[in-house]
Amino acid sequence: MPTKAFVNLPVKDLTKSVAFFTELGFEFDPKFTDDNATCMIVNDGVAVMLLVEEFFGNFTSKKPCDTGTHAEAIIALSADSRDEVDSLVDRALSAGGSPSNEPIDMEGMYGRSFQDVDGHNWEVMYMDPSVMGQ
Repeated sequence: MPTKAFVNLPVKDLTKSVAFFTELGFEFDPKFTDDNATCMIVNDGVAVMLLVEEFFGNFTSKKPCDTGTHAEAIIALSADSRDEVDSLVDRALSAGGSPSNEPIDMEGMYGRSFQDVDGHNWEVMYMDPSVMGQ
């Protein structure tokens, strides 16, 4: 059986975070949603748990990092085309996200990045299979 991955992210305002990611086209599993958390479905094997910061504290003795000054991770998503990269990142920026790094555009790879409404870093990458040897 394939392993599933669940990324857990602290958020300041769950409603605002859900609205942001809904604008990007993500859906949420109502079985794992309440006032403290929601399960954002990325695909059949990956989900992102958005947890209100106080609730997030139940799962670790560490404080969430200040995303204004520190990065705890970069969550990378694959895309099927350059247009898909641009579409997702443009929607993120229009929905209240902010730019992160300069675009990556090198032989066979194209990517852009953004920060969500809580300052978490996201990267969207397209890797051309004809160039990457896939």
